[in-house]
Amino acid sequence: MTRLNELRLISRVAQMYHIEGRRQAEIAQHLRLSQATVSRMLKRAEAEDIVRTSVIPPVGTYSELEAALRAKYDLPEAIVVECTEDRDGAIMARIGEAAAHLLEVTLAPGEIIGVSSWSQTIFKMVENIHPQKSAQAKYVVQTLGGMGDPSVQTHATQLTTRLARLTGAEPKLLPVQGVTTSREAKLLMQADPFVRETMDLFGSITLAIVGIGAVEPSELLARSGNIFSSRELSDLAEAGAVGDISLRFFDRNGKPVKTPLDDRVIGLPLEDLERVDRVIALAGGAKKTDAIAGALRVGVIDMLVTDKFTAQRLID
Repeated sequence: MTRLNELRLISRVAQMYHIEGRRQAEIAQHLRLSQATVSRMLKRAEAEDIVRTSVIPPVGTYSELEAALRAKYDLPEAIVVECTEDRDGAIMARIGEAAAHLLEVTLAPGEIIGVSSWSQTIFKMVENIHPQKSAQAKYVVQTLGGMGDPSVQTHATQLTTRLARLTGAEPKLLPVQGVTTSREAKLLMQADPFVRETMDLFGSITLAIVGIGAVEPSELLARSGNIFSSRELSDLAEAGAVGDISLRFFDRNGKPVKTPLDDRVIGLPLEDLERVDRVIALAGGAKKTDAIAGALRVGVIDMLVTDKFTAQRLID
């Protein structure tokens, strides 16, 4: 009976603390116990299964899908957002809202943020961020060349400069083409001191926010001119490429697809992205499902923000 009497007292301590809302010091005084004993009894209540913790996810959250993504892809974290339509526009808007909130609550002082400049989903995130007053970043670094067709050029510049303004950071732009005409042209452009200054910060990025693209480029990227020719894209697909992160391509198993085209891209390589402390990927939509699955297997992504429809496809 000694054990039963012991458990009875432990149960009473747990009841007073968890149900009646009393402080440990108050319980100790009431039951004539030391506060250290009360603390030990509360831990024992969990060990004896007297106290059980239940987490009830709110409606509109998808903890089971998130857990399945973490398990299947060995992914540290996942956020699956509510979306009423399996449509690109709606999906980008919801992902952008969730990513904005995530950045606001996790931004560390002095953060150096790397951001891909030709992502509509990242632009939606920036549209939803509130100006940061406490934790402020140091730099926002553009990680893919932003020059392109003048009709859409402002998108890349605005994304970087607006994110910098909202996070209290200094923008570091990459004022060159994302895709050059040749390796020699790339080397020449990289010699520019302003370009070199930005690229020298790639190794110091602490938080990278990236989009994930299919081999077939998005409408925005296609309009920018920062793409390869149809023939080159066809060759990439034949080589096994299913998607890209900042125009660095990979196959369905997450293995980089290296071709001479790599030598024409001015941007952050996958090897450098792997060294970044925190990499958040924003992506969703039926057309990108295979690309996202491949990207998760590359092993550089620490958190995926996606929608419930895409999450289900990735698991299935």
